[in-house]
Amino acid sequence: MIPAAVPELPVRDLDTALDYYARRLGFTIDFGEGGGGIAGISQGHCRLFLTTMSDHGPARIWLNLDSKEEVDALHDLWRANGATIDAPPESKPWGLHEFTATDPDGNLLRVFYDFATPAL
Repeated sequence: MIPAAVPELPVRDLDTALDYYARRLGFTIDFGEGGGGIAGISQGHCRLFLTTMSDHGPARIWLNLDSKEEVDALHDLWRANGATIDAPPESKPWGLHEFTATDPDGNLLRVFYDFATPAL
């Protein structure tokens, strides 16, 4: 069994990114405060690395939640915390209920629930 992947997001300023992810999106800072060019953050089962050592980007991260209600609730929380929301939750014709948010470095977080694909 392969465990969940941990995406690495490029950021210009690690302290700014850590502040945004912690205060606006509710992530916990697991390691990396105080330098080194890389940090780990988490929330629930989601883990991400933030790094100033990459010249790639911006990145797109898809976060697959378990219901439309969870998508809406996370949108409401992030919006209330002042996150940059690009598009509010909407059920799309292709079967995803989704919204998008962007961090200060242009990395896109696409939060969705797949209501069209039958459960296995």
